Amino acid sequence: MSITKIIFMSLNQSFDQQGNFLFRYRGQFPVFLFLLAIPFIYTTDYKFIVNYLPFLYIIGCIISFLGFLIRFYTIGTTPKGTSGRNTKKQIAETLNMLGMYSVVRHPLYLGNYLIWLGISITTCNMYFIIIMSFLFWLFYERIMFAEEKFLINKFGKEYFEWSSQTPAFFPCFSNFKSPEMSFSLITILRREYASVLSCVIGFVYIEFLKNYSMYGCFKISTLTLYILIFLLVIVIILRSLKHYTKILNEDNRS
Repeated sequence: MSITKIIFMSLNQSFDQQGNFLFRYRGQFPVFLFLLAIPFIYTTDYKFIVNYLPFLYIIGCIISFLGFLIRFYTIGTTPKGTSGRNTKKQIAETLNMLGMYSVVRHPLYLGNYLIWLGISITTCNMYFIIIMSFLFWLFYERIMFAEEKFLINKFGKEYFEWSSQTPAFFPCFSNFKSPEMSFSLITILRREYASVLSCVIGFVYIEFLKNYSMYGCFKISTLTLYILIFLLVIVIILRSLKHYTKILNEDNRS
């Protein structure tokens, strides 16, 4: 066996191991970004861009909302047992090739990136936006590698045919094929309240840090406070319905 082949196999195995490890702990990635944002915000002079802060905040919210639209449509039209619905380990009873999965192989990760890009924009620090994007790519590239290796081993030729026509991260909307499942709002209510809360907390956290940097005190606007309280109430209601009733249960949905 040649040295080149040995190195390739070693890198392949290393990427797979790293990807599976990061897959299990991908929920901690936002926490790392929260900590990373602190020095960037404290070293940003907001006095020179204070007039642009509302505009950048709106831009950030729009981009994050777009990320959620991608997540909502993907999750709301994906049947049970398909790729992309796993949480703890690689699981896929069938290969999902319709809906958002017909235009991009990893739509949920695309949605996640847009969500965190929107939050990062509100820091008003270009260096943080660039570093966040780089770390996201480094982090999720390995996760996508591990996921795709699992799918190759499980579905073989079927996966190769689909992946050869479907981009990994940047969508090709001309490839769109309608999903078999109709969109389910109940699925979104059952599965996505934690993601929405995490995003709002991200915006609140950045606003806290910026206000401390500019005014020397931790505070948020009244509107932000009302939104946070309203969302917390909704999350408590949805979580209670999910765990103590069957109202949000659906057949053939994860």
